[in-house]
Amino acid sequence: MAVNVISTTKAPGAVGPYSQAIQAGDFLFASGQIPINPEKGKIVGGGVAAQAEQCMKNVGAILEEAGLSYDNVVKTTVYLTNMNFFGAVNTVYAQYFKKNLPARSCVEISKLPKDVFIEVEVIAYCGK
Repeated sequence: MAVNVISTTKAPGAVGPYSQAIQAGDFLFASGQIPINPEKGKIVGGGVAAQAEQCMKNVGAILEEAGLSYDNVVKTTVYLTNMNFFGAVNTVYAQYFKKNLPARSCVEISKLPKDVFIEVEVIAYCGK
C-alpha cells in the first residue's frame, strides 16, 4: 500500500508533529483544520461562522492538493467549543457538501488549539 504525505501552503502548516494529510491506499486522512488564514498565519475573526468558513477553505486546499474535492469526502468530524454553534456551522458546512453528503460526527469539547471555536477533519475516498 502506498502512503503519501499531502502538504500545501494554501492551508496552514501543522502546529505540531503531524502532517496536513496522509493518503494511504484509496483514502486520504486529513488532520483537523482550525481557522488559520494560511496567508496571514492568524486566526480569523468574526465569530464561529467566519471560523467555520476558514476551516472549510483549509480542508478544500488540502483536498485540492491531493487532486480531490468535497465530493470525495466520506466522513467528517466537527469539534465545537459550544454546541450552540451547531446551527451557524451547519449553514456554512452545507455550502461545501452538496452532492454526496458525508457521514459526520459533531462533538462539543472544552478547548481547541489557539482557543478557536471549531476544528474540522475529513476522510476522503481517492479510489476510482
